[in-house]
Amino acid sequence: MACVTITMPQAPTALRIGPYAVDPPVVLAPMAGITNQAFRKLCREFGSATSIYVCEMITARAVVERNEKTLHMMSFDADEHPRSMQLYGVDPKTLGEAVRIIVGEGWADHIDLNLGCPVRKVTRLGGGSALPYKRRLFANIVREMVAAAEPAGVPVTFKFRIGIDDDHHTYLDTGRIAEAEGAAAVALHARTAAQLYSGAADWSAIARLKEAVTTIPVLGNGDIFTAEDALRMMRETGCDGVVVGRGCLGRPWLFAELSAALRGEPIPDGPTLGRVGEILVRHAALLTEHDGEDKAMRDIRKHMAWYLMGFPVGSQLRRSFATVSRLAQIEDLVGQLDPTVPFPTDALGPRGRQGSPQTKVVLPEGWLDDPEDDTVPAAADVMHSGG
Repeated sequence: MACVTITMPQAPTALRIGPYAVDPPVVLAPMAGITNQAFRKLCREFGSATSIYVCEMITARAVVERNEKTLHMMSFDADEHPRSMQLYGVDPKTLGEAVRIIVGEGWADHIDLNLGCPVRKVTRLGGGSALPYKRRLFANIVREMVAAAEPAGVPVTFKFRIGIDDDHHTYLDTGRIAEAEGAAAVALHARTAAQLYSGAADWSAIARLKEAVTTIPVLGNGDIFTAEDALRMMRETGCDGVVVGRGCLGRPWLFAELSAALRGEPIPDGPTLGRVGEILVRHAALLTEHDGEDKAMRDIRKHMAWYLMGFPVGSQLRRSFATVSRLAQIEDLVGQLDPTVPFPTDALGPRGRQGSPQTKVVLPEGWLDDPEDDTVPAAADVMHSGG
């Protein structure tokens, strides 16, 4: 397959998040158990060093308590810049304190807040994608975080969904509030919490948010599985950049394709099976270096199906990849692959979790009664990620 050049009608406007030029305007979305130091390094090796690669979500309460496991999750590679961290929290004071610690210790250069997690264990406590419904509480959170980060020049951004469900859209108010209270940028995953990851993202909502939020960048997220998807989202919505999540699972080279497309350069060919095997070994080696072999092998297993998606590998070999326990075992299995098999075009579509929509988003009792209530929901500082 030959390289293909696909360009936008005009070059995208340069994206800046605080003091940082994001070129090309691509952000790796934080994903729980995925965007650790090893995976971010792998994506950067393919993509641009001046794009943004966000670490997996960190709970603000754990930062304040200096949880040892959390501090390890917060680690960055020596040449990673800007160091981008996403926080989760519901209490303005806790989030403000976490930001003060992070900037005071010099642990990150950019901080994002997760307002997109749609899972029940989070929304039932008023966290994640449930929280923006409470407009005053959200405004208090933005104000506290921005005030804590501003002295260090660290930009704070916010990633959220369209709303709770089709009857409770919150994204326009959320964007306006974030803009008014000093956010450096906002990002919209164009689904509701009720959708989870099912169905199609409604990119028209990104366009409406872009019309409503005019003084800070608006980024789009949802259903970007190819470089062409990113170009089309920017063309159709006018958004300032794209946030890529599930599309890069088992495809870290997507960042090379995105960089090329957004710079008007030829999009590189998809890798052969032999090259995919090399990338898989590289990923496993980086994980081993960061976490030790035992944890690395447990972690890499979930990536196997994504890397091998669409390739004619055979069920027995697939099972062997899914049960690896040593790095040398992966190297041996990769040696059994046919290195000449070209990248399958049917592997370019959706990957990762999708599932069915929720019939009802679980919320705290009385949550929808008063959107102006700024009471902090009780016990919502849970260790969870998503969105």
